[in-house]
Amino acid sequence: MATFISNSPEDTMAFGRDWAANIAPGTVIGLAGDLGSGKTQFVKGIAAGLGISTPITSPTFALVIEHNEGRLPLAHLDFYRMQSSDEIIRAGLESYFQPTGVSVIEWIDRWHGPLPTQFHRIDIITHSPTERRITYEDVGH
Repeated sequence: MATFISNSPEDTMAFGRDWAANIAPGTVIGLAGDLGSGKTQFVKGIAAGLGISTPITSPTFALVIEHNEGRLPLAHLDFYRMQSSDEIIRAGLESYFQPTGVSVIEWIDRWHGPLPTQFHRIDIITHSPTERRITYEDVGH
């Protein structure tokens, strides 16, 4: 497990942009953290690093927003309103665990099923109004 300290939303976005440089097709990134911790800010960085120029917003009510104009297609999911893995499956979201491009899933803690081979978990912990501790690890099976 590795740790990064972000001192601003811009740092969090830059961290995501740096991650995008090494993302391979088929990668799934699961994000965990409280409301307002910076999960969507991290996704904005991933999108920028992939060359996606459309605005990135949280898909809380849409559940998934697909972006296809970058180096790799990006599926941005939000499981916040999902209560269980069964509900995620019934919503048809399980297929995003096997992307042709990249899937980034906010509120990954709602999923208790199997994880894909190329799975990275990122936890964003709020320490102050501006400081975040971001831990990440590869946990795929």
